[in-house]
Amino acid sequence: MANTTVRGATSIHGQNPQYLVESVIRNRIYEAAFWKEHCFALTAETIIDKTIELKAIGGVYGNQKPTEFLCLLLKLLQIQPEKEILLEYLQADEFKYLRALAAMYVRMTFRPADVYEVLEPLLKDYRKLRYRGMGGYSIIHMDELVDQLLNEERVCDLILPRLTKRDVLEDLEEIGPRKSRLLDAMEGKSEHGSEKSRSRSRSSDRDGRSRSPRSARSRSRSGSASRGRSASRGSKSPSSPGSRYVSRSRSRSRSGSPYRSRSRSISPDRANGSAGGSPARFRSRSRSISPDRMDTAA
Repeated sequence: MANTTVRGATSIHGQNPQYLVESVIRNRIYEAAFWKEHCFALTAETIIDKTIELKAIGGVYGNQKPTEFLCLLLKLLQIQPEKEILLEYLQADEFKYLRALAAMYVRMTFRPADVYEVLEPLLKDYRKLRYRGMGGYSIIHMDELVDQLLNEERVCDLILPRLTKRDVLEDLEEIGPRKSRLLDAMEGKSEHGSEKSRSRSRSSDRDGRSRSPRSARSRSRSGSASRGRSASRGSKSPSSPGSRYVSRSRSRSRSGSPYRSRSRSISPDRANGSAGGSPARFRSRSRSISPDRMDTAA
């Protein structure tokens, strides 16, 4: 009873699911010690623990002995788990050998359109797998295994069912066109670069527009200020006796016209006194009117 298919199992590709494995390899699996000791009465739940303990995948090795991977694959064909359970196997990222076993089962039992839709996303998985064959152990990657399942006829020493080409399924509109990660990455980079160039050009245009009126205003202000200063410095017109103005520059009074100065200045009488031999010359820091200006104001 341990070698029979579960009751109520549906035929796959018109035959018993166990017959997908060649009769020679199937008989060797039935005689293997691992099959007799660990594969008896396994279910879709308990087979996970045995798969997690796997150390390698592969077909036959040594003296045509089947690997533990083939024994568990034949057990999956016997119990025939539901599709939802197999998809959960594939989504278990932390158990790579469980994913490899589920991918192998999907390739052997699913419809061609479903095979492409389920296995193509696994091409993004680059984890290492240990492969055991006639030549010993070797290292392959998960994406290599999936690519072999999609393109080759024989994987792990098993002849796989015929798989319809992808372009034929696309012509029949059973599946959509394949999405390449490299093409998506290149398109994303090009769009990102074009957006950057557009943003830079827009920012440069805005900066040029914002800077042009400011520079014109600063130039006009500097020109008018320089012209005003040169005009004030160059003009030396005599002041009328009745007019008063405030001078912010340091100057000395040369005429007798009355005006107020906010800067430090020397009155004419002090200048004459100092010239005539006055003992000291001093400067007034306060706003004051010299005596001669008071006489003229009176």
